[in-house]
Amino acid sequence: MHPPARPDSDTFADVLGRTRLAAIVRGTDPDAALRTVLTLADEGVALVEVSLNTTDALAVVRRAAAEAGPGTVIGMGTVLTEDDVSRAHEAGARWIVTPALTEAVGASVRAGLPVLAGALTPTEAVAARRAGADAVKLFPASLGGPAYLKALRDPFPDLPFVPVGGVDLAGAEQYLAHGAVAVGVGSPLVGDAAHGGDLAALRERARRFVSLCARGTQGEA
Repeated sequence: MHPPARPDSDTFADVLGRTRLAAIVRGTDPDAALRTVLTLADEGVALVEVSLNTTDALAVVRRAAAEAGPGTVIGMGTVLTEDDVSRAHEAGARWIVTPALTEAVGASVRAGLPVLAGALTPTEAVAARRAGADAVKLFPASLGGPAYLKALRDPFPDLPFVPVGGVDLAGAEQYLAHGAVAVGVGSPLVGDAAHGGDLAALRERARRFVSLCARGTQGEA
């Protein structure tokens, strides 16, 4: 068992900066998606995002928020509109992820929900922070890779970047080494689990990612 994330006493930024990992769950089977979230929680993944385009996503969030325990903070991703934010909040989501700079960023801020706002360019990254984003989701990170993050951090060393999109284990290590505050990981971590796939394999992948990100945190302490 891993130590709890202490989300009730920590801010979102605290949990993000300490655990350095956010899991992204997207699937076609609501029960499998819920099992995936709970397995990730059991393996010490403190931040789990359920994509809004998961089948019956709001119900998955509602059940996960009730069952995952205090060590895991459930969020909702692929959030685009103010109505999406409202529905996610009502379902129990405690943080929001957007794929771009949409009205959902401001709506999340007004609702008091931490928000990871999608951005790709320098202009978008600065705009995301000015709009109140707690961190900048660098998406799709695979377009530029770790070298692009390094280039962005030269003029913006204080912007908290979270690369998302095609981040595998090796990529996560490189992004963290280049100053990412955390990484967001979907299929390289979740695999087919949210579609009804192998939970034992999911556990093994989760342990590798949690261990890698924990080492990164300790190395900067």
